[in-house]
Amino acid sequence: MTAKLVEITSINELENILARSDKRRQLIFKHSNTCPISTKAYTEMQKYLEATPSESVDYSLIVVQVARNISNEVALRLNVVHESPQAILVDKGKATWHKSHFDITKTSLTNAVS
Repeated sequence: MTAKLVEITSINELENILARSDKRRQLIFKHSNTCPISTKAYTEMQKYLEATPSESVDYSLIVVQVARNISNEVALRLNVVHESPQAILVDKGKATWHKSHFDITKTSLTNAVS
């Protein structure tokens, strides 16, 4: 079964995701729908989700053009400089891994969550 990216559209949803990270790791993917590099990273994320998603991780999506305030809040709360595209693994309210641009690959995602 393919895991799904669930779009974050509010600060309240972000707060819930960060709270859930106390019990279950969360992977947040920041995506720009106008950037070709982000499109490549999104494709790599989809390949990962289709092939090897971890059942112990929830997957969220922030479209930066739609939810820039949420993207900025992620950077602030997790102390990770904003980049797009960007993948951030969150465990117990802290960023434990993050990559951006061409470093977001099916392999890097698989290694991060295993």
